[in-house]
Amino acid sequence: MTNPGRFAVLHEAAENLLDELTERYIVERRDTTKPAHTVRLIPHTPAAAPLAVTFTDFPSVVLRLGRWYEESLPNCGCDVCDEHPEELVADLRTQVSALVEGGLWERVRRGVTGSWSEARLIGPDFNASRSAPLDAGDAKAARRDGFAAAVQWAPWPRRS
Repeated sequence: MTNPGRFAVLHEAAENLLDELTERYIVERRDTTKPAHTVRLIPHTPAAAPLAVTFTDFPSVVLRLGRWYEESLPNCGCDVCDEHPEELVADLRTQVSALVEGGLWERVRRGVTGSWSEARLIGPDFNASRSAPLDAGDAKAARRDGFAAAVQWAPWPRRS
């Protein structure tokens, strides 16, 4: 990794995007610094999914959309992977746009070997899925919260 500093533009882009979202939508903004600087935007309607952006020292950003969808930008950052900061900024905006427009679905699936979370994010020219195993306690809590069936998060409420 010869130049990790090239990804510093992601921090600035994420801060600008968070400011835009706070102005455009009815959300509560929560900033924390422990263990890492994280900004959470929580829509004022419980049917809309929250957004969290964690700023790492690398520099990179980690998006958490809804309950289980997570994306690290860049995914690796090494010279071989050759991720381009401009494309990552576009990915950041695309994924967040899909979230605020109501394009996130999540659910818990039960299988023979246990339970796992499933998340799907769909937007114009974007479609991604994530799945991960859940421990028994997390699976039970998620089912109790209504995630046994697929949940489509609502669009964020706009300011007048």
